[in-house]
Amino acid sequence: MAKKSKSGASDADGGTANSPLVGKWRIIEIDLWDSDSLDLIEPAYISITRRGLGKFVFGMVTGGLDCRHTPGGVEFTWQGHYENDAVCGSGWAELGEDGTLTGEIRFHLGEEVRFKARRW
Repeated sequence: MAKKSKSGASDADGGTANSPLVGKWRIIEIDLWDSDSLDLIEPAYISITRRGLGKFVFGMVTGGLDCRHTPGGVEFTWQGHYENDAVCGSGWAELGEDGTLTGEIRFHLGEEVRFKARRW
């Protein structure tokens, strides 16, 4: 049986986390991209599940997340596509005092993109 940490995160696949970050978040700001280009494919968002998975979409970028819930938020690695090119990277997110989700999505050997999202 998987042990749970103080944050509620399991240390094995299939575990769950009781995190306020779980859910779907509408990305409302992102640096390096203007607001007109955020919703090119579909409305920009990031989602995080209790089981440590998730997705994001913004501009021409899509990614699947592999998350690790932490006491202060979530850290993740991701794989996806930017236009038609395969891309990957890492990132993090945390809940701000104003209730928004803030974080960073890093492209492997590339840019670091800061974002802000509100619960959808």
